[in-house]
Amino acid sequence: MRQSLSILWERLRRVAAHTSAGGAWSAQLPDQAQRNLRWYFADGILASSQEAINLTYLTLFVLALGATKGQIGLMTSLASLMAVVLLIPGAILAERMPSRKWLVVASGGGVARLALLCLAILPFFVQGPAMVAVAIGMKIVMDGFTNLSNPAWTALTADIVPLQWRGRYFGTRNSAMGVANIGVTYLGGSIITRVGGLLGYQIGYMMAFLFGAGASYSFSRLHEEPRQATGAALSAYSPKALLQALRGDRNFLMFCVAMMVWSLSLNIAGPFFSVYQVEVLKATPEIVGVLNIIASLAGLPALRFFGWLNDQWGARKVMLLTHFLIPIVPVLWIYTFRPWDPWFVQILAGVFWAGQGLAAFNFLLEISPADGRPRYVALFQISVALSLAVGAALGGVVVETFGFATIFLVSGIGRLIGAILLWRFVRPHTPAAANGGEEEEEAPALPEGVLGLVNGTEQIEEGTLLEEDLDEQNGLGSGAVTAPGPDGEDDTNIGA
Repeated sequence: MRQSLSILWERLRRVAAHTSAGGAWSAQLPDQAQRNLRWYFADGILASSQEAINLTYLTLFVLALGATKGQIGLMTSLASLMAVVLLIPGAILAERMPSRKWLVVASGGGVARLALLCLAILPFFVQGPAMVAVAIGMKIVMDGFTNLSNPAWTALTADIVPLQWRGRYFGTRNSAMGVANIGVTYLGGSIITRVGGLLGYQIGYMMAFLFGAGASYSFSRLHEEPRQATGAALSAYSPKALLQALRGDRNFLMFCVAMMVWSLSLNIAGPFFSVYQVEVLKATPEIVGVLNIIASLAGLPALRFFGWLNDQWGARKVMLLTHFLIPIVPVLWIYTFRPWDPWFVQILAGVFWAGQGLAAFNFLLEISPADGRPRYVALFQISVALSLAVGAALGGVVVETFGFATIFLVSGIGRLIGAILLWRFVRPHTPAAANGGEEEEEAPALPEGVLGLVNGTEQIEEGTLLEEDLDEQNGLGSGAVTAPGPDGEDDTNIGA
């Protein structure tokens, strides 16, 4: 009997070791590489648990503090703008600092997570309308410092996870993150609803802070190979220099343009789905949480499938498939009238966003060259963050004027346009990975307006072009690519 239990324990231990490293394939890697994959796996589960509360209930928390729909849109817009401000410094630090790991731990894993603690204790120290202003400030701090760490996080991730196994590793990791997300979302929603008032949200955000602290510890245990900081000149990150880099890589430029349209369209409606559930459908926080759990459950088998499909098809094809399906989601919200009506919409959202989050992150790593990747990631995140800021601000105005149905419809149409741009103008970048060993396909000629945009050096020097045209998934979320899915689901791509 004892011997049978010992054999069973050993088998379970081996399965757990393989699973936490991404699968049995990881056994062929050196011990240090396997340990890195396991700590990165733990970081993902704990970060997902944190975001299960933060992403699902932040808008409801701020509404409970007394915020209006316009202030919700302003909060999202300002947070995205702060992300833009700190991305370039983040890319510079990622290239100049000898340790990318400690940059991530100090900023996204440190300052950003302390903001969660501040939200948890906020009602103890601030009262009245000032609570809304402080909560908006904490959201700005969270998004800003998370994006400060993003270029370093993405570059370090590319070093930790082997290219040929990224689809399966992230499929397994994201599935485990989804399970954690489900449990914590339900637990958080139940506590918030049953405790009631602001105290329920405070307990939830204290839980989020503790999960985040555990994620930061896990990330700090990663082994980072010694590297020589490049000492890139600050002039390399001027608006003119950054756009000249884009001009030399028109495929990446068009990827940024397509994702700008996509992200703007997402955030026209993104911040307002939970507001719609509470104000129009009369859902409780617990119902909102359960509906998000439905999306997460639907995404679990989809993650495994899309992880396999990513390795078979390549990230671009999977991204295209999901980008042409996702525009259906916001339109379906128009036909929900009761608290539980969105259950089917959430199933579709969970499946589609599972594939999008996985493929988008892998595609970003694929088309950004290893030499200068922090710079490319910063350019991508700037383009996305600016678009998210504009989308949220525009959505806040539109929803106050025309109502929820209008922003849902406009968001769906805009997403479709972004998908068409991605299909028409963006091609796989790496011949071996993307084209199965065939010669790389040349990207189509850029539209004349885009070429003019890149060539407008006078505008670049004045700064107007950077503000208008250079730009979280969050988190892919994280995200990215760890940015949360704006339809109420978590598409978890680059969140550290």
